[in-house]
Amino acid sequence: MAKMHIKLRLNGRDVEGLAEPRMLLIHFLREQLGVTGPHIGCDTSHCGACTVDLNERSVKSCTVFVAQANGGTVTTIEGIANADGTLHALQDAFKEHHGLQCGFCTPGMITRAWRLLKENPDPDEAAIRLGISGNLCRCTGYQNIVRAIRAAADRLNGVKEAAQ
Repeated sequence: MAKMHIKLRLNGRDVEGLAEPRMLLIHFLREQLGVTGPHIGCDTSHCGACTVDLNERSVKSCTVFVAQANGGTVTTIEGIANADGTLHALQDAFKEHHGLQCGFCTPGMITRAWRLLKENPDPDEAAIRLGISGNLCRCTGYQNIVRAIRAAADRLNGVKEAAQ
């Protein structure tokens, strides 16, 4: 199959490359562009480890052809940190509230939570659980993930956290 010229806005910068149109976005990101934050977990769209933000929507990049993303805007875990390199409130909250164990699901989980908080800046526990329901974690039991997302929402909304 002939390769096509792919152009994306990735994590705030313009990138391009050649790829077969049927190449999956996850493979283009990892193999062509060297962006390895999104993980390949199941290749069936069940786990969410490959979640990225494409044109302001969470997608599982193992189910999106790179041709579908051509001309689009993609944000991965690498693009979520603040412009000065400091951690985003979500990344910081996952660290502070022990929202990760092995870390394999974390890039997809944080990327999905980032979009969730853009869509709903003040979600309750039920909304958080529903919002991340397409992302599986095999280690944490979700309690600390939910706590971390809620803490990040509070921080982003200017609410002071209670002393632990």
